[in-house]
Formats: sequence, C-alpha cells, structure tokens
Amino acid sequence: QVHVVESGGGLVQAGGSLRLSCAASGRTGTTYALGWFRQAPGKERDFVAGINWSGSSTYYADSVKGRFTISRANAENTVYLQMNSLKPADTAVYYCAVKAFSPPELWTLSSVDYWGQGTQVTVSS
Repeated sequence: QVHVVESGGGLVQAGGSLRLSCAASGRTGTTYALGWFRQAPGKERDFVAGINWSGSSTYYADSVKGRFTISRANAENTVYLQMNSLKPADTAVYYCAVKAFSPPELWTLSSVDYWGQGTQVTVSS
C-alpha cells in the first residue's frame, strides 16, 4: 500500500501564488509518475498536471499552462505544484495522484493507482 500526503493549500487573492507538495511512500525502490487533479464543488475531478518518474516529461491541462509548474525531487516520490497568477476559477480541492502501472503520458481518473486526501485551494477575487 502507498501512503500519499499533500500539503500547501490555503486562501490567496487572485493573482497570487501557492505551492502544493505531495509525498508518496510505502514501496521501497519504486519510483512513480506523479500528478495533480482538482475538483470544484459540483464538478468532476479534472487533470491539472503530471510528471513522469524521472522528471524529464511534464504534462499540463490547457487551463493551467503557463501559470502552473510541476516538478519533483530527484529520485524521490515527492512532487510539487507551483501555482502562479491564480484565478478564482482555480478554486478547488487539489488531489495528488500516484501512478505505478499506466503510461506516464496517460492522465485519466482510471489511470491513477493511489490518491491523496486532498487539499483546499481557494482564490478570492
């Protein structure tokens, strides 16, 4: 079993920045593809950003390209999401996603093997 813990959510004004962190632990010697999804009230959970096991490839939803940056600590199952120029539309619960088996470029709900508990991000106008 893999344990996934997120941190870094909060309240920020529009135009501000936040940084989310996520650490996955439990299976020694295994490096995962890591990513982030978000879910706003009354909406589906949507893909935000993903990164492959080595950090050499990143993937973004169109809505966050140029504003959000995903990165990971070398050789560790720790991922970060730097969110700049935040908008009220970015308000959601953000979930860390861990993938062990599916291709790293595939970021659907069903491709995720483990989820974090979620962290709230609220952007005020």
